[in-house]
Amino acid sequence: MGQALYRKYRPKSLKEIVGQEHITRTLEQALKSGRISHAYLFTGPRGTGKTSIARILAHEINSLPYTDDSAHMDIIEIDAASNRRIDEIRELRERVYVAPTSAQYKVYIIDEVHMLTKEAFNALLKTLEEPPAHVVFILATTDVHKLPDTIISRTQRFTFKPAEKSTVVEYLRHIARDEKITVSDTALELLAEHGDGSFRDSVGLLDQASNQGHDLDVSDVQALLGIPPEGTIDELVAALQSHEAPLSEIAQTMASLYEQGYQATSIARRLAARLREQLLDNPPNFAHTELLKLLSDLIAVPIAHDPERYLEIVLLRASLPLATPEQKTPGVRAAPAVSTQPDTKAPETTPRNKTTATATTIKPAQTMPAKAETVKITADTPQGTATSEAKPLNNDSWPEVLSALKQKYNTLYGVVRMAQTEFLDDNNLRLSFAFAFHQKRLSEAKNQQLLATIIEQITGRKVTIECVLDKAAIPAKPVLTSQKATPVIAATDLSTISNIFGGGELLES
Repeated sequence: MGQALYRKYRPKSLKEIVGQEHITRTLEQALKSGRISHAYLFTGPRGTGKTSIARILAHEINSLPYTDDSAHMDIIEIDAASNRRIDEIRELRERVYVAPTSAQYKVYIIDEVHMLTKEAFNALLKTLEEPPAHVVFILATTDVHKLPDTIISRTQRFTFKPAEKSTVVEYLRHIARDEKITVSDTALELLAEHGDGSFRDSVGLLDQASNQGHDLDVSDVQALLGIPPEGTIDELVAALQSHEAPLSEIAQTMASLYEQGYQATSIARRLAARLREQLLDNPPNFAHTELLKLLSDLIAVPIAHDPERYLEIVLLRASLPLATPEQKTPGVRAAPAVSTQPDTKAPETTPRNKTTATATTIKPAQTMPAKAETVKITADTPQGTATSEAKPLNNDSWPEVLSALKQKYNTLYGVVRMAQTEFLDDNNLRLSFAFAFHQKRLSEAKNQQLLATIIEQITGRKVTIECVLDKAAIPAKPVLTSQKATPVIAATDLSTISNIFGGGELLES
């Protein structure tokens, strides 16, 4: 019977250990100086070498050769998962006082020590507090947080780290060369990535893939691991980002992947990885909150009650067309419409009570501060319409544009009003921003389209908008066409406020 590759290439000495040099250097120095501790604790993820180093250390403490078939009466391995009761630990306590048969030390390796019961831990603690001079304990666990602090404090703790991908790839390449396995570099990288920093898992996958009997490429590894094709993943990402793909198309793609045997967990994992890559390289066509919500939902797929249906719902919801401002706040009563035309009524002659006016102004800010941004004007609010004869786009028509923009898209209005405007001609507008945040927001295609539509409705002109970043840009205070008189704030005052708060909107009284 053949030997598994991960056993065949298991290290036989501390010098052969790969990826845990911070541990092997310390242990080698301790062995040279003869400073042997009575108890060691090895913690870290699976497959990182904890048991291998424990066995090597047990043999090197006693100057014994180590092979896979090594068996010595003074080196005792205990699996805490199957020997977790207090009776087994009491028996161990009785045996530790028996002197070694031939070696210098009697070494107990307790694997998965976190599986011991509370009573067993208490019994083990008695031995760790005052162990015989000829006994060494080596405890290993993947879940150190489950160990009592009293146990941890009586050991020398060594924390194993997941192997770096490049280190695992080089290790796999060495094994493939020795075993005469022809495998591409991209396939090795995929094996190492899927091994999650575990040498044992990565070597086991290489061993499994090599049984196909031909040269290995990345497509062979993808089929072995159940990883969906990259082309299909790219198509799904594009559909999610466009917000225009028919829901039936996404549902059919998912059904096809499931029929081919791909698991929802694997699909979600590849989608999350691709979205993360695009986020770091080129921000995708998602708002940050939308993208983070989607990534959070994809991570939750493996623990869902029905992963396949849950993933399908997540993708369908993310692909829906972006909601309009009115659709985002259903059930919220719209604010009274503000006319975009100049007020022709006679001014009010009866002075208001000063106290009443102040209360009316302050009350919304005190009672509903969180609602101020989310209350939107309904679609039937006057926005200005395209006239049969085009109007010039200049300082006279710009306040009307801002008024219409504020009624329909208040958040976007808060960005646009921070711009210094240059009317290059009737069809070209340059907006200069002092802050990169505002310039970036208005550079987004959807926001530029919204502004261009409002301008066309007011002036009847199709306008090209240019957004530039100019630290010296100081926007003039817009005078909106509304029924209320607008207090005038000097441009220098507005600049001071912007510099302090990084841009913001002054609430009209």
